[in-house]
This record gives sequence, C-alpha cells and structure tokens, in this order.
Amino acid sequence: MRTERIETVVVGGGQAGLATGYHLARRGRSFVILDAGERIGDAWRKRWDSLRLFTPARYDSLPGLPFPGRSWSFPSAAEFADYLRDYAAWCELPVRTGVFVRRLWHDGERYVVETAESADDGSADRECRYEAENVVVAAGFDRLPKTPDFAADLAPDVVRLHAVDYRGPAQLRDGDVLVVGAGNSGADIALELSATHRVLLSGRHPGNLPWRIDSAAARVLSPLLFFAFRHVLTVRTPIGRKARPRILTHSGPLIRVKSRDLAAAGVERVGRVVGVRDGQPFFADGSDGSDGGAARVANVVWCTGFAPDHSWIDLPVFGTDGEPRQRRGVVDAQPGLYFVGGLFQHSLSSSMVQGVGRDAGHVVEHLDARAGRVTRAARLTGARG
Repeated sequence: MRTERIETVVVGGGQAGLATGYHLARRGRSFVILDAGERIGDAWRKRWDSLRLFTPARYDSLPGLPFPGRSWSFPSAAEFADYLRDYAAWCELPVRTGVFVRRLWHDGERYVVETAESADDGSADRECRYEAENVVVAAGFDRLPKTPDFAADLAPDVVRLHAVDYRGPAQLRDGDVLVVGAGNSGADIALELSATHRVLLSGRHPGNLPWRIDSAAARVLSPLLFFAFRHVLTVRTPIGRKARPRILTHSGPLIRVKSRDLAAAGVERVGRVVGVRDGQPFFADGSDGSDGGAARVANVVWCTGFAPDHSWIDLPVFGTDGEPRQRRGVVDAQPGLYFVGGLFQHSLSSSMVQGVGRDAGHVVEHLDARAGRVTRAARLTGARG
C-alpha cells in the first residue's frame, strides 16, 4: 500500500471541494483533493440530459471565477460540469480523480484516509493511504438513492429507475409511467415524460414558487431570495432554526415546473404509493391511509430522494440523528476535521453553488489558524527541548 503524507486531504471534487481548494491555495496550504469520478464534474454529467440549474448563471459561480455566458441564462448540468473542470484548471488545484475513499480514521497522531485508486495502465485498483493533519469532508451528503422496501416486489417486466439513473424517455418501455415523488425532480421528469407517455404522479404537493424563474419579476425578486438563503435562514436566527428541521425532511416548493404546467401536460395526480400488489403499485386513498386501488404501469421512476452515506467515516462525530456534530463546518470534538456542502449546514445556501464558497472560506480560515497554532506549539516544544 502506497503511503503519502500531506497536510490536508479534501474528500470530494465537486463544487464544495473545489471551493475549499481555492481558499486553501490562496493561503498557501499543502493539500490534495480526492474525487471518485473519472473526470471533474462527473456527478453533474450523470444527471438526466435535460436538467438545467434552477439558479441563473450570475449565481452559479465559485470564488474568483464568474460563470461564463449570459447572467440570466440557466446552465445545463453538462455546462456546469464543464465549468467545474475549467475552474479546477484555472485555480491549478491538485485534484486526483478515480480515487474512491474507503475509510477515514485517526491513528492517535493524524488522520488516515484509505483509498482505492484507478491505476494509470487500466489494471486493477491499487490501495493507497494518505496521512494528514486535517481532512475536509466535501463528498456530498445525499449519496445513497432511497427507494421503499417494497420496490423490489414490482413485476420483473416493469422498468424501474431511480432519478439518479434516469437520463431520458428512451430508457422506458411503451406504456404508462408512475413517477413517485412530487418534488422538483419528480415534477421535472414527469413533465418531460408526458410528451411520450401517460404519466401518473404520486406524492405530496410541495407548493410552488409564486413566480417564473425566467420572468422579469424574478430579476427583482431573486436577489432578495438569495440574500435570505444566505443571511436570514441560518442556524443563528430564530426563523432559520425553526425552518431547518422541515427543510431537512421535506422537499422544497416547485421552482421551475408549476402545478398548472403538469395539469396542462396531462400528468395525473394519484395517491401515495403504499405497496405492491400482484407486481403493480397500489395507493392509499385519503388521509386515513385506506386502500385506494392499484395502477397498471409499465415503468416506475423513483424520485424519492437520497440518504447520506457516512459509513466510511470511522470517527465518533455523529449524533443520534445521523448528522455530524459540527459548528459551521468545524468539528470541535475532533480537531482538524471539517465538513463543507451539507444541506443547511450553516444556512439554506450551504449546499448551493452560491453558498459553498462562503462556508469553505470559513472552514479554511479556521484550519489555517489551527495550523499556525500547531506550528507555534511545535517550535516552542523544540526550543525547550
């Protein structure tokens, strides 16, 4: 096993990891960014083909480099992936791709990051070990697709996909489609599929943003909204603390697609999916959860969200709710460990492109100050010795 010692390891080369790298580089710290994708931005390239960001380009920039193009255009996922690639090159960030982190632990002196890395010659993955004074976890916190247990009981001829695997209508069979989950992903996919299939949409209606995001009104209202995301809805304000639990457990309002758009496209609302009967989904009928009948569909697309995956972090830093015990990304109980990019980690913008730069800057400021204290302590110890 190859071993490498470096001051800081950043796990994850998405927007959170790259923003962290920007701030580390500006302060002259020694670091490496590890990412499992074959290319920088691959997490975005693997989203469905028609996906576009909900925020206009003027709000899609990482620190130091504006997003190219018209400021009120809405980039595609592929365009944003290319921006991340170009950003890493512009910052000259030391990103290593094809690196899967298997375990993070502490040996009593420093952090140990164990990885499996793709060999340059295409042979079997090799095991590597990084020893570091600091680790920044920026790997994304919604990593495991969620589906109900009964999803496995669907008939074998029913095409079933999670949103993470959905690319476009060509993946589906002829026949009806059931989209489970009526949040933004479910609404976007249901609307796209309605052009080629009869679509049933199951899930709680989360409400709508009251204006079109590409309208003239949005150019006035969006700055106010994003200001609120960054400075009002935070863990430091009463309104932010009250809103946070609901935001963590429920889908936000529909942003681009409106309910009237779905109705106009012929998307049919159905009850909550509660199980599978004879290989087909069946629904609850009403608030009492009584049986509301079954549907015969050829395809099911699960837009039921994701769960965090912390199984690789072998450190006692998680609460009973599964969240890391951190304060604006700093883990006080585990000096040198940091988190960036979590949903509502500090504010509603913490997991958004517009917010990760600010949070990453705070984390790196703390890391830099800590490194200075450690260095001064080592020099003092050496002088006394």
